[in-house]
Amino acid sequence: MNKTILVTGGAGFIGSNFARYLLVKHPQYKVIVLDALTYAGNPENIADLSANKNFEFAKGDIRDKGFVDSLMSRCDNVVHFAAETHVDRSIMNADSFITTDVYGTYILLEAAKKYAVKKFVHISTDEVYGEAPGRPSDEEDALYPKSPYAASKAGADRLVYSYFTTYGMPVVISRCANNYGPYQYPEKLIPLFATNAMEDKPLPVYGTGKNTRTWIHVQDHCEAVDRLLHCEEKHHGEAFNISSREEYGVLEIADVILKTLGKPKTLIKHIQDRPGHVVRHAVDPSKIEKALGWKSKISFEDGIRETILWYKDNISWWKNIKEKQSDYKEFQKSWYKGG
Repeated sequence: MNKTILVTGGAGFIGSNFARYLLVKHPQYKVIVLDALTYAGNPENIADLSANKNFEFAKGDIRDKGFVDSLMSRCDNVVHFAAETHVDRSIMNADSFITTDVYGTYILLEAAKKYAVKKFVHISTDEVYGEAPGRPSDEEDALYPKSPYAASKAGADRLVYSYFTTYGMPVVISRCANNYGPYQYPEKLIPLFATNAMEDKPLPVYGTGKNTRTWIHVQDHCEAVDRLLHCEEKHHGEAFNISSREEYGVLEIADVILKTLGKPKTLIKHIQDRPGHVVRHAVDPSKIEKALGWKSKISFEDGIRETILWYKDNISWWKNIKEKQSDYKEFQKSWYKGG
């Protein structure tokens, strides 16, 4: 069946990988990527898709009601990735996180309601749970977000759910563990550490470096989102955790990166811990495994080495960001105090 899928934030890390995944897995679908091309949205991430006759790029802001309406009127389904996503940046200034992540989601929901879209898949995050309560969080756990970013995503998450309960909108919500893989903006942990190591620059480790997360390769996440996009009506209104169950600390990841690149441990630089730093994020994916038959396929051991080598093979991609993008340089200087 031919469908038109609107992918918001589709020039970002996960969104671009998902747009590429859709066009390969469902070549009969038309994919419209909506992205404002803020600092983390990169046209290079989707440059290889431009020749596909079923791909369309629309530059715009999800907070722009008229523009969103003009796209939504042409779409059957929505997969909503667009968001401000960096915890550190939200601590410095939460304004854009609230307006984009919450208000922008509201604009999309209103348009989706107006044009009666058949499925609205909202990409939330495991950050909404806050600390894992001695075990991996499940979908019934309360939400205790600990950063402005996490709080903005929790607000959007529950706003999406309210459109299901109030208006009967066909929504599904994903709460995914930390993603890694190609095209991730180099302010995030794995690409920051990998690219810094290649430049013989310090790897900034907050506090003890023992904070842990569950990790998942972006391709596994894309497959899970595809399952949500095509799930049965009985799952509308539900949230699904997505995770590989593989949990690693910051120092463990730094060690793998340094070993893979043949760099010394002396590059590790412990810095002051960030405010409200979550000690452990971990989510239980049992629900999606049982309900939709999804399970992660890429081991962290294989996936992280493949990812490190991708950054090694695509130096020009990240150097264009780290050396030429003023937003990146200004944030690094301000946040890490030049470290």
